[in-house]
Amino acid sequence: MSDIAWDDVRVDFDPEMNGTLPDVVVEHVGMGDWQAVLDLVRTQGWTYEYEGDAGNCDDLPTAQEFFAQRDRGAPIKVWPVAGIQVNFWALDVDTIDFDVDLRELQGQERLDRLCDLIRTIGRLLHKPVEMMAEGYSPPRYRILGYDVHADQVVMLATPTTN
Repeated sequence: MSDIAWDDVRVDFDPEMNGTLPDVVVEHVGMGDWQAVLDLVRTQGWTYEYEGDAGNCDDLPTAQEFFAQRDRGAPIKVWPVAGIQVNFWALDVDTIDFDVDLRELQGQERLDRLCDLIRTIGRLLHKPVEMMAEGYSPPRYRILGYDVHADQVVMLATPTTN
């Protein structure tokens, strides 16, 4: 069973109307939380790419190494499932920031894979995870997120069915 119905987010997931790279954020974290997410990437066997100081790296950096090189502005690119790329950015130690490409998230099956990822990260960290529309300054337009108490991904915006 799906956490969220595609028809409820179809308009919010339209890349031509809303931009292509919505932000997903976990707030009130620390270096240990960052390390837990990087360890998750390793233990799940997800495909990833990262270019450190020496170029393309075969090994995923530690959280400390990732933040030490954040001036380069290179994300850790992760594919939790084939065809869905997630870019983790070292913007601030206090937030885990990543984006997803709405062009890769069309339809119920792809939405379910995104919800699986958001739920997995929320459960791992025992924290809310929120997806917000691209490019909005505070207060940002929140679309969906992981609710720790309900243990599921829920709508944060009014459903946009047409």
